[in-house]
Amino acid sequence: MIKNADGSPLFTAGRAAIMGILNVTPDSFSDGGLFVSPVKAIDHVAKMIDEGADIIDIGGESTRPGAVPVTAEDEMQRVVPVIEALAQRFEVLISVDTSKAQVMSSAIAAGAGMINDVRALTEEGALAAAVSAGVPVCLMHMQGQPGTMQNSPAYDDVTVEVSDYLRQRVDECVKAGIDQDMIMLDPGFGFGKTQQQNFKLLNELEQVRVYALPLLVGLSRKSVIGQTLGLAVDDRLYASLGLALMAHRNGANILRVHDVRATRDAVRMVEAVLTES
Repeated sequence: MIKNADGSPLFTAGRAAIMGILNVTPDSFSDGGLFVSPVKAIDHVAKMIDEGADIIDIGGESTRPGAVPVTAEDEMQRVVPVIEALAQRFEVLISVDTSKAQVMSSAIAAGAGMINDVRALTEEGALAAAVSAGVPVCLMHMQGQPGTMQNSPAYDDVTVEVSDYLRQRVDECVKAGIDQDMIMLDPGFGFGKTQQQNFKLLNELEQVRVYALPLLVGLSRKSVIGQTLGLAVDDRLYASLGLALMAHRNGANILRVHDVRATRDAVRMVEAVLTES
């Protein structure tokens, strides 16, 4: 069972968990450079917790389209001090958004309680690090790498191929020693997918739930909104809420978002209505 920092179950029937995004990077697509200072990062996390975040997802390397890779040392310098400070101050589940084994191990030692990996533990040493950590993991699908993933992504059937990939990764993780009950899945919206492929995945989201595992969805402020509505990143709140609500209705268990309070209010209102239907 995946638990909150206080030991209670993270997932309850009819309720989506809210994951607040903290990018301690200079170049993330939406908030790059805003929270590189530990003081600013801590203040922002305090705000997200107050607004209703169940999980804080901390990333030290941008994975936006065209992003330039960083070293494990640079990534650790960005995330570890922040995780240490947050773990001492707040009782909240901290997730580290990384693909590097060394960063995973250092982040868990600093107080993180979850690994969120856009490369689904395929990088060298990552699977072994996750097994050793013994914490919940989220496996995401990505076609290609961030630097090139949006260069004409192609699928025969995106939903089938994403589901097959995630099933294979779950099998490998379980074989290596990760408890299946500690695994979550992310279809990877915007990671090597066109606008129409993203739409198809969202409409068929429940089909991605291999082995009945929880689904994490991140659509907040993403480029699919800009492609569809012609909106700049800072103008994508309302569209992000619409996508979050649709993802929730289609089966998402965790919503990874920048705008915690707005998402929480919208989602909790829908949940309140659904409990009476």
